[in-house]
Amino acid sequence: MANQYTADSIQVLEGLEAVRRRPGMYVGGTDIKALHHLVYEIVDNSVDEALAGRCDRISVKIHKDGSVSITDNGVGIPVGINKKKGVSALELVHTTLHAGGKFDNDAYKVSGGLHGVGAAAVNALSEILHVTVRRDGHLWEQEFKRGIPQYSVRKVRKLKKGEVTGTTTHFMPDYAEIFDADLEFKYETLVNRFREMAFVTSGIYLSLIDERGAIPKEITFYFEGGLSAFVRYLNRNRQALHPPIVGKKEVVHETAGTIEVEMALQYTGGVTTSEYSFANTINTHDGGTHQSGLRTAVTRIINSYARKQGYLKEKDNNFSSDDTLEGMTAVVNVKHPDPQFESQTKVKLMNSEVRGIVAGVTADALSQFLEENPRYAKTIVERCLTSSRARAAAKKARELVMRKSALESLTLPGKLADCSERTPEKCEIYIVEGDSAGGTAKQGRDRHFQAILPLRGKILNTERARLDKILANNEVKALISALGTGIGETFTLDNLRYGRVIIMTDADVDGSHIRTLLLTLFFRYMPDLINDGHLYIAQPPLYMVKEGKKVHYTYTEGEQARLMKTMGDKKIKLQRYKGLGEMNAEQLWETTMDPDVRTLLQVTVDDAVLADQTFDMLMGSEVAPRRRFITTNAAEVRNLDV
Repeated sequence: MANQYTADSIQVLEGLEAVRRRPGMYVGGTDIKALHHLVYEIVDNSVDEALAGRCDRISVKIHKDGSVSITDNGVGIPVGINKKKGVSALELVHTTLHAGGKFDNDAYKVSGGLHGVGAAAVNALSEILHVTVRRDGHLWEQEFKRGIPQYSVRKVRKLKKGEVTGTTTHFMPDYAEIFDADLEFKYETLVNRFREMAFVTSGIYLSLIDERGAIPKEITFYFEGGLSAFVRYLNRNRQALHPPIVGKKEVVHETAGTIEVEMALQYTGGVTTSEYSFANTINTHDGGTHQSGLRTAVTRIINSYARKQGYLKEKDNNFSSDDTLEGMTAVVNVKHPDPQFESQTKVKLMNSEVRGIVAGVTADALSQFLEENPRYAKTIVERCLTSSRARAAAKKARELVMRKSALESLTLPGKLADCSERTPEKCEIYIVEGDSAGGTAKQGRDRHFQAILPLRGKILNTERARLDKILANNEVKALISALGTGIGETFTLDNLRYGRVIIMTDADVDGSHIRTLLLTLFFRYMPDLINDGHLYIAQPPLYMVKEGKKVHYTYTEGEQARLMKTMGDKKIKLQRYKGLGEMNAEQLWETTMDPDVRTLLQVTVDDAVLADQTFDMLMGSEVAPRRRFITTNAAEVRNLDV
């Protein structure tokens, strides 16, 4: 009999229990992104102090035990008793959802932590959280365990002479009950996030210290150039075509109040569009009305200028947004007294009035720049013309590829060895380097659900080529046909023929290069394949060690060295696999393709900004940045697999 749904079935989650039961609603889940989001929530509160003019230094420290502390020199969280609730304000903001000082404009003109949820959510998801407040001439403290106060706020001592006011929050994420025990804070992820925050909140010192290694890491950010400096930084490895175009203005909206907009954009010689949007210094990864306002203005103004100057004739079509945005790096930051985000994780701005305001500021700045700099204006418009022609050629090439795929029923004789299963979720395709490895993989696979697509040679470097050139590459065309998704603006997961797309290359320099070329293609032109968790990297072994009839496989140099130590003087047979083709079909199956024993690395993007910059640096046309990276990291790369 089915369970009865009655009045008694209705549950009310008290206090912070809702956060612990449904962390996805408050910090986006329990994965690595959610773990870092805990830090961002507390840092955002400190940045709000900076926006209010009460703070100019924020320090984040990752301690040896993996806990984190955030310290600012603001005025400190109030510790007095809240008359309505009968507890201190410090306890209230850490134990009650939607409690805070940002629901009106008295204490904070603009803020990012406006939901009154951040500190409470971090507290709820922490094994232990300790807050120290320096204000009202004294140092105060309170401690919580999984959101529960261990004692009321207490006065510890008087402030010492010269000791500044502020707040320190020290917390240990709850790995036992909420987060996976193998997760840990990533220094580089935090570095990139704090660099962004320092750019969009110019004039504050934001430092990060990581005490976990033998030698502590420390970095401090301080910028005065605002978004202009940010754009220059983002394009440091690209060929910039002109100085940054900057617009900044305060606009008084009849209902929303005073909204401050700052934007900067710059075109480069590359084909990648890089857009970053912020609302009250918070990175809105999914964009929103401020980003769409900037895009609309750029397309409109460039079309208007091109027609006025005769670059576009009467019979010519207008540039599309893809034409005008290609190669553009743009950053927009909006300071709004009442920003409306899509969710507590604040990844998308929803205020409708922001679109027109940002469009107006962008249009004014871009129009003025084009009129005052005809040489740069010509370069920008000619770039759009080139993009438009290439896009038309790409459209024809893409239609040809997809039409050919349809006629061939997505089967490529001699290349794709398809599987018999037709349910995409149950299927997987191995993209294999070379015919030799492809032949072994075809023999070793389970034909029911595993397809094999061998690639001959290296595909085109898609970081340096437009889509029309990419679609002329036979290996890329074969890949598009096999996956069935289309590419670029026509890409859709609805037609994906395989639930898992697995890159399987040799464990040598050429194999790494081919893997990187494929990752560049997927990241630039099929990003949803990564975002939806369909892309994987196979992990074939490096060595086979045979001890009599007993066989061991090792996957890194370090693992091999440790195994050899345990072998001692035993008589063994050692084989180093230089390529997949050196394995027979049975060995490839039992080490790399058997779902019961294999190891697959799922490709994810933890930090889109960092990924964008890394692909641009390693695969772009500028040689100097790549050489610096290789020289700087050569020693570290040699030890990556130990």
